[in-house]
Amino acid sequence: MRYEFIEVSTSDHVTTVTINRPQVMNALHPYAAREMDAAFDAFQADDDQWVAILTGAGGRAFCAGNDLKFQAEHGQERVRELRRGINGGFGGLTRRAGCYKPIVAAVNGFALGGGFELVLACDIVIAAEHASFGLPEPRVGLMAAAGGVHRLPRYLPWHTAMAVILAGKRLSAAEAHACGIVCEVVPGDALMEAARRWAGEILKGAPLSVRASKEAALIGAGMPLERALDSVFPVAREMYDSEDLVEGPVAFAEKRPPRWKGR
Repeated sequence: MRYEFIEVSTSDHVTTVTINRPQVMNALHPYAAREMDAAFDAFQADDDQWVAILTGAGGRAFCAGNDLKFQAEHGQERVRELRRGINGGFGGLTRRAGCYKPIVAAVNGFALGGGFELVLACDIVIAAEHASFGLPEPRVGLMAAAGGVHRLPRYLPWHTAMAVILAGKRLSAAEAHACGIVCEVVPGDALMEAARRWAGEILKGAPLSVRASKEAALIGAGMPLERALDSVFPVAREMYDSEDLVEGPVAFAEKRPPRWKGR
């Protein structure tokens, strides 16, 4: 697919999706959101792609959320019409059920509103030192309905989450790291190198093992512990029948890196 508002590249089992609207701080209008939905559909369906990295073009913003100027110009009904058929939620990601491939967020600046909600939908978050995070939706008559009001209280202590959701508190990269939202803070010019390093660490694991682990963590979080412990989820069943289940112990015994096939 030819993209106008994002860039997509693949290398060594890693798909990198870059929001490419720096002139509006990488805010997403429905056309950009539709492209992101298609890109993550393709990533999810491609057996040769095992990890994704999401970032924004330029050094100022990861994503400033919904393009409010576009919405003001075209109206809510038109925006709703254009969003129809985007099944993965905001940016094709916030409601992407069933994607158990890991996604790394490389946050290169402001992650506000829907941009922060994209971050919260990722699995590992690396932030540039100048990055910041916030949910300012109430200040423009909206709410963080693409997961922010639901995910953030699950990830942070209640009062910290409410300070962000209700009072518009902005979290610096250092604060987000201290809260556990961000895994690592690095200088801006080292951000993509760090994101690729984390992707490389994930790739050391068998792809189906990684996916089975994410699947169990996500689904099991909504279950009583005893039920989760007794459950074997679909990707785990696939993992137990895979060639990689044989390859892993053999490579360990032979003292060599495993040659994963993802099947």
